[in-house]
Amino acid sequence: MVTAAPLGFRALPLPLAQLSLAAVLKCGQSFRWSIHPLDAALTAHEYRLCLHDRVVCLRQTSDSIFYRAVFPESVLLGPSEEAAREAETLAWLRDYFQLDIDLLCLYKEWAEKDAVFARLRTRFEGLRMLRQDPWENLVSFICSSNNNISRITKMVKSLCSHYSPSLLSLPLPALSSENESYHPFPPPSLLADPSVPATLRALGFGYRADFIHKTARMLVDAHGAHGGPERWLQTLRAMPTADARAELLKLMGVGRKVADCVLLMSLDKTEVIPVDTHVHQIAIKHYGLRGISGKKPTMSPALYDEINEKLLAVWGTHAGWAQTVLFTADLKSFSLYGLPTPAPTPTPSPSKRRSRASDDAGDDLTVLVPPRPNKRARKMVAVSVANVEPVEVPEIGGVSLAERVKGRRRGVQTPIK
Repeated sequence: MVTAAPLGFRALPLPLAQLSLAAVLKCGQSFRWSIHPLDAALTAHEYRLCLHDRVVCLRQTSDSIFYRAVFPESVLLGPSEEAAREAETLAWLRDYFQLDIDLLCLYKEWAEKDAVFARLRTRFEGLRMLRQDPWENLVSFICSSNNNISRITKMVKSLCSHYSPSLLSLPLPALSSENESYHPFPPPSLLADPSVPATLRALGFGYRADFIHKTARMLVDAHGAHGGPERWLQTLRAMPTADARAELLKLMGVGRKVADCVLLMSLDKTEVIPVDTHVHQIAIKHYGLRGISGKKPTMSPALYDEINEKLLAVWGTHAGWAQTVLFTADLKSFSLYGLPTPAPTPTPSPSKRRSRASDDAGDDLTVLVPPRPNKRARKMVAVSVANVEPVEVPEIGGVSLAERVKGRRRGVQTPIK
């Protein structure tokens, strides 16, 4: 029995094994979704994305996706227009999440070929590739260079809020009385303006500011300002993979990995595997790729191709989709995903200080810094250190540091010469 839709939403029956929003929208494919909790226990969420003319809102249960589209108040829809817009939203959902592809069949195929995937199959169910807008996808992954997921998300959202007027504002669901403004993704014509690099640098884009501006300028010069660049990028879907990659590599800030992310995530090249540190280590750990002991090898074109060929041989024509499951499973932020909820643990002592770091893939790593030892512990450490072989230390003003310490213990103040 399908769960009833919340008020204002429509239901799309779909089991979690075919699509998990909690995994797909957090694993570093798209960076513009807003995610809001629906309860204090964080057991359910609403996911929102601003398109060019509407905001799409999604919720999920084990057997259904619930969706609705919100339009600006200035858009007045009659019954027939409302039905047409609803059909557009549903068509967009099916296209964006590529629901015509049976993920259960792919998982079964990969598990039969690959014992490593078989161990992850149940835990990471519902992880599929998005079919994104190529322009948004391209700019997002230009931003991804030497970056992490949380910072890319911040950059992409600041890009939209600065260069696109707010389409509408919505109250946050359930737990807050605040409103959130939603901005469409800016077109190439806006980002081709000469003032863009300085503005983006002020927004924290660094060297990526020039890449975004120059790429937008190249596309507008070659294909016009009014939708031409976006239409041209979509034509790459019909090109052979090598030809489409060659076109992308002509753009500023686009190397092999960024090009392959765009090929896989928005241009229908399902066999393409973007290779980074995580994927390289996965290939070494699980699939027999030879590593170099004690060294971090340079990602040469030959090594990149070798990793692609090895993993393509394992997973087949949708190798890029399978790689996404292994990649996500390797992220620290997904280390507890799909596992039984552990029993509550005691709250850490206030004396424990937390520092934040991030790894190559961009997920956050929490490091617990131990508290300063108490007086008794420091005394025990001092006793143990006294038994360590002495080392030579520099002298200060002709008096060694060791002699000064001994003098203080005897109550004698040794002058510094």
